[in-house]
Amino acid sequence: MSAPSHLIVIGTSAGGMPALVQLVAQLPATLPAAVLVVQHFAPDSDGQHLVARLARHTPLHCRLPTDGDVLESGTLYLAPPDRHLLAKDGSAPYLLVTKGPRENHFRPAADALFRSAAVAYGARTVGVVLTGMLHDGTAGLEFIKRCGGVAVVQDPHDAEYPSMPETALRNVDVDYVVPLDQMGALLEEITRKPLPERKMDIPEDLKQEAAIAERVVGTTEEVTRIAHPVPLTCPDCGGSLFEVNEGKLLRFRCHTGHAFTADALLRSAQHSLEETLWVALRMMEERKNLLSSMAARGEGPYSVQQEERIEEMKKHINRLREFLLNGGGSNSSTVRNTED
Repeated sequence: MSAPSHLIVIGTSAGGMPALVQLVAQLPATLPAAVLVVQHFAPDSDGQHLVARLARHTPLHCRLPTDGDVLESGTLYLAPPDRHLLAKDGSAPYLLVTKGPRENHFRPAADALFRSAAVAYGARTVGVVLTGMLHDGTAGLEFIKRCGGVAVVQDPHDAEYPSMPETALRNVDVDYVVPLDQMGALLEEITRKPLPERKMDIPEDLKQEAAIAERVVGTTEEVTRIAHPVPLTCPDCGGSLFEVNEGKLLRFRCHTGHAFTADALLRSAQHSLEETLWVALRMMEERKNLLSSMAARGEGPYSVQQEERIEEMKKHINRLREFLLNGGGSNSSTVRNTED
């Protein structure tokens, strides 16, 4: 196998395996590129089974890579479960398979793969976002564009889960939006085009972020080179967050290496708030029940005082319950009427 002239990096989530099967069936064994794939699946998934499934539908050589594997053209590399897949430039470009910090709560993360590919291959990188939920891959496409590469997104109307393609289209100047049945021919055409003679410089901040992702734990000194501190907390480790200085997308990092888009951070904060409110509601109901039991055993003024406290507690419970019902939680229908 020869060294690839291009890297095609693909990110997908919900509905991803059927989409990948349809796409890789269109790619020829003579493809001059290596294909690197991040598919979100459970940490205990059988990666070899997924590779075998793809191999049955494509002439590409399909592999579950190991750390240090040399990149080869005509080969598909599927990120192993619970491991980041990263590309690294060298005398012979190769792969890193690491258990570094999650990005947007994902490992493997499309953003991490896309960034490393953009730094290693520059304008010879083609980023592809397929069907999936949420927004992994959006920042990654921006990284690729900043390094002169090409951004391709599955037509949201063609995607089983359009959230990932739609988010990418809202935030990145995408080059091509196509349905799956046209994507194979497009990728082959892109990888066979001659490249511009002038090599585009790789932004220093992306080099720094790629270096951070290569290690299991980063440092405060590294992150302060590319970001500034903000009064927010990392939802994964509890450390301080830093707002990344460059790029159109609002993004955040902590010094240990976790990374988030603003959307991912907002979603995480909403989830944490919801969980906290459910705990508060449960504790308030327990307090009301205790006060009711105390009042039932009391007499005279003390009993009247307890009844007043119970009525006040019921008001607080009902306000909190109404908030959860109207927008606080996905399980709001399970809340019982606390007046019962």
